[in-house]
Amino acid sequence: MARQATRKSDATRARILEAALRVFRERGFNTATMREIAAEAEVAVGAAYYYFDSKDALVMAFYELSQEQMAPAQDRILASSKTFEARLRGIIGHKFEHFAPNRALVGALSAHIDPEHPLSPFSPATAKIRDQDVAFFARAVTESGVRLPPSIQPYLPRLLWLYQMGLLLFWVYDRSPRQAHTALLFDKTLRMMLLALRWAGLPLLRPLYRPAGELLKTIYGEA
Repeated sequence: MARQATRKSDATRARILEAALRVFRERGFNTATMREIAAEAEVAVGAAYYYFDSKDALVMAFYELSQEQMAPAQDRILASSKTFEARLRGIIGHKFEHFAPNRALVGALSAHIDPEHPLSPFSPATAKIRDQDVAFFARAVTESGVRLPPSIQPYLPRLLWLYQMGLLLFWVYDRSPRQAHTALLFDKTLRMMLLALRWAGLPLLRPLYRPAGELLKTIYGEA
C-alpha cells in the first residue's frame, strides 16, 4: 500500500510539472499562475501547492529533471567519442536539443542571472545541478588527456561550463532561422578554443601561467 501511494504521489507530481511546462510555454513564466497550472493538471490548487510551493519550485524541478534526463546521453557521448572536440560538441549540442521544446521558458529564466536569485545558474540553490554539469566537462578533459599548466588545469571544467552557458544565452535570443547563428558561433568559437588550448603548452606563454592562475583564483574566490 505504501509503495502504491508513493507511485501515485510521484505520478501526480510529474503531472503537475508537465502541466506547468505547458502553461509556461503558452502563457510565459511571469504571467502564468499556480491556479492555471493546477487547472491544466486537473488537480486542486491546494494539491499543486502541496507538491510545489511556488513557480520557482516548479522551475527547480524542471532543472533537476532535465539534468536527470540528459545524464544517460551525456554518458554515452563521453564514452563513444574519441576526441576532446567530439566530446564537447556532443555534450553541448545535446543540451540544445534537449532544451529546444522549452526554449522560450529557458529564455524567460535567463533574466535570473544574479547569483542572489535562487533560479540563477550561479546561485547556491542550483549548486548541485551546476556541479553535476561541471563533472561532465571534467570527464571530457580527463578522458581526452587535455593537459594545461597546473595553475590553470583545475579550472578548465568550470571555464568550459561558463562557455556552454554563454552559448545557451546566445541561443535563447537567437532569432535566425533554426538558430543558425548559434550553430555558427558554436563551431567557430570551439575551433578557436581548441587551438588556444594547443598553444597553451608553448614555452613562450609560460610567463602568463602564474598571473592567469592567480586571476582564476580571484574570480572563483579561492585567492
